[in-house]
Amino acid sequence: MLDAIFAVHDHAYLDRFLNNKLSETEKRRIGLHFDDQDVLVRRTLSETGGTILTTDLALKSGCMAINLAGGTHHAHFSHGAGFCIINDLAVAARRAVQKHKLSSVMIFDLDVHQGDGTASIFADDKSVYTVSLHCESNYPFAKAVSDMDVPVKARTGDDEYKEIMRCAFQEAVAICKPELVIYDAGVDISIHDKLGQLAITDRGIFERDQWVLSECLRRRIPVAAVIGGGYDNDRGKLAARHSLLHRAAIAVASAAARGE
Repeated sequence: MLDAIFAVHDHAYLDRFLNNKLSETEKRRIGLHFDDQDVLVRRTLSETGGTILTTDLALKSGCMAINLAGGTHHAHFSHGAGFCIINDLAVAARRAVQKHKLSSVMIFDLDVHQGDGTASIFADDKSVYTVSLHCESNYPFAKAVSDMDVPVKARTGDDEYKEIMRCAFQEAVAICKPELVIYDAGVDISIHDKLGQLAITDRGIFERDQWVLSECLRRRIPVAAVIGGGYDNDRGKLAARHSLLHRAAIAVASAAARGE
């Protein structure tokens, strides 16, 4: 797995992280607690490995696979940021291109924050098409340039959001014709999210996820999904919100089994 990570990130940066040599400035930029370095390293590597496995399973099945973590899209080539250390989306996408000989992977990022790290990593890589649909007035305030950026106004609600999302997906697929979609299903679009600024209900999140997964299956594009961001002091409510992706996957799989 380290080879896959080294294919995306600067070796010197990774060495500093793995060996607890990040500067205080680097740690502050990431924003996580580094009190227990061993736990943080294991968690970060496990998360990245989970997204790699998720893409492998999606491609093997020709259908979909869902990670219980992932979506660390603010990690850049040579630094972490915004609670992100290693960019699991970028690692999995580049590995899919290299190992599975794919010519086109689409990262469809619906986290409320722009996937700036992912965009910068693949700025000159035409095999990975980056789409970021995000709140225009939210972090990061200095945006990167994705292949397709779709800024959404603060307080946007369910119906308008889903229409914007559907149009972006259809346009992006028509452009890049992906052989794999990596879907970042951030729940920080929630009206209850403390860092979100959008106004999407839990029903809206479920319907968003259900539509993306169904559309990938309808088009016969394997899809690997990760849970993305979400911020709520009530961990139980946050976990329930993250579970909407998995509930949507079950609903989509059940409908497919019935031939619907």
